[in-house]
Amino acid sequence: MRKIWWFVLVGVAARGDFISEFEYGQMLYNNPRGISCAICHGGRGEGRSIVSYRDGNETRTIYGTDIRSASLETMEKVVARNHPVMPKYYLTHEEVSAIYRFIRLKNRPKKQSGEKDDSDDFLPTIDEFNTTAGSDIAVE
Repeated sequence: MRKIWWFVLVGVAARGDFISEFEYGQMLYNNPRGISCAICHGGRGEGRSIVSYRDGNETRTIYGTDIRSASLETMEKVVARNHPVMPKYYLTHEEVSAIYRFIRLKNRPKKQSGEKDDSDDFLPTIDEFNTTAGSDIAVE
């Protein structure tokens, strides 16, 4: 039995991390502090309707912001401030960065025709993840 545990420990040590950086960003995006970013911002950061309500004779709707083109700096500023709708998450730089990179990868261009592309199941390599993370696009 000791030999089996030794092989398990050696295998884990050789592997390094238990989850990839992509999985870490995905986990944080889906449940950073008990409230999912995806509920308001959508599965890919596209923004979505949060709630509709009646105000007199008018129906009003509150929408989550589209964050697909937000820079890392913008995301860090927004999650760190008090906001009338969005909770303050108290995320670290590393956590916001992981969420940012996750959103960037979820929204990367589709692969060329003939190549399999199932973005929801795709787990990039660490090199792909780190390469994609460095490119910023401006907020509109």
